[in-house]
Amino acid sequence: MKEQSKIPTGKVQRAAKFVTTGAKVGGNYMKHYAKKVMNPSLSKDQLHEDNARDIYNSLSELKGSALKVAQMMSMDKNMLPTAYQDKFSMAQYSAPPLSYPLVVKTFQQYFKKSPTQIFETFTKNAVNAASIGQVHKATLDGKEYAVKIQYPGVASSVRSDLKLVRPFAVRLMNLNEKDLDHYMEEVETKLIEETDYLLEVQRSVEISEACAHIENIRFPKYYPELSDERVITMDWMDGKVLKEFIKSNPSQADRNKVGQALWDFYDFQIHTLRQVHADPHPGNFIISDDAVLGVIDFGCVKVIPNEFYDPYFKLIRKDILHEDKELEELFTQLQFIYPDDKADDKAYFSAVIKDMMGILGQPFHQDEFDFGDDSYFRKIYEMGEVISQSAKFRESERARGARDGLYINRTYFGLYNILNELKAKVKTTKPEWAIKVAV
Repeated sequence: MKEQSKIPTGKVQRAAKFVTTGAKVGGNYMKHYAKKVMNPSLSKDQLHEDNARDIYNSLSELKGSALKVAQMMSMDKNMLPTAYQDKFSMAQYSAPPLSYPLVVKTFQQYFKKSPTQIFETFTKNAVNAASIGQVHKATLDGKEYAVKIQYPGVASSVRSDLKLVRPFAVRLMNLNEKDLDHYMEEVETKLIEETDYLLEVQRSVEISEACAHIENIRFPKYYPELSDERVITMDWMDGKVLKEFIKSNPSQADRNKVGQALWDFYDFQIHTLRQVHADPHPGNFIISDDAVLGVIDFGCVKVIPNEFYDPYFKLIRKDILHEDKELEELFTQLQFIYPDDKADDKAYFSAVIKDMMGILGQPFHQDEFDFGDDSYFRKIYEMGEVISQSAKFRESERARGARDGLYINRTYFGLYNILNELKAKVKTTKPEWAIKVAV
């Protein structure tokens, strides 16, 4: 993949790139509608492919928050047409990398040394490149390390990038702008945290030590003395990314083994630690030859406040879905409905959310769940389609759902999608208080 020798870091430079991309997208629409005059049955497939290519190429040059938002959107199969999903998912681990001189410049800034003055060997070419940073392989004293270097300008451009990407997000996802405003503060906070590599090292050590007892899961060791604000050094972990693992045609037993490790990992974080690795995309996991799951990135961690946890996870109880009065209280706490909503709005939003939670809670209502059941996922996508096409949701004067739910929902959608790709059957452990009433 072609490397970048420079990256736009100033607000004006980055804004100009968005303007240029917007013009390209506008041109694609003009070409599409000109062709449609000649061929009224013309589909939007080519338009989506052209727009996905132009938007991704632009975002991949900018790196940072804008590319991260594209990556996040690619994880939800309801959110975007397939062309965008396919292109934006490249941001997970195969974005165009930055050239070696820029890597050296970062090391000089934070360590006053070049990489080869610190390590015995250091790959000049990145072995992996994503939205926030890229990874190089290094050796020192007989050990292999993965060294993650943050792209220049990413940390300082989070707020301005989010403002610039906003129009694309509204148009591509057909969003209610009030929803976007409601959640943007949460997205901004998390993205700023992701650029703080000292915080990431701290959380990586804390969570990996707390989860060390979980079977069939492994974590790299982190090295604070070889890390800084924009560089993280950790053990190198051999293995396959999810797509490679699935292509290797693993046995059902190995699929289940990896899937169970994933489920147990998230179950413990959410219900015991009350903080969770909230970026479950395939690029953040690596699977060994003996089907042990490796977790290699703790940049995005969501701390779950009790005032959100208690009402939200009550909804996994199957019996609660039949308690209309208690449901109304929970939905109000979670801001799905509001006390001064009109009666018909309360009834509508409550019914849709009740149906949605009933579907999403199904794995918790059984002792074992087959995530390879595509009919189950069709129900999820159909429900997502109902919500995305709903005039009530689009035109609502208020956002529907508490801010804290954004990353928790994203975590579960990401987890479910990975388990579906694995076709894994999982013993669905759950909190003690929910066992008797959830099954």
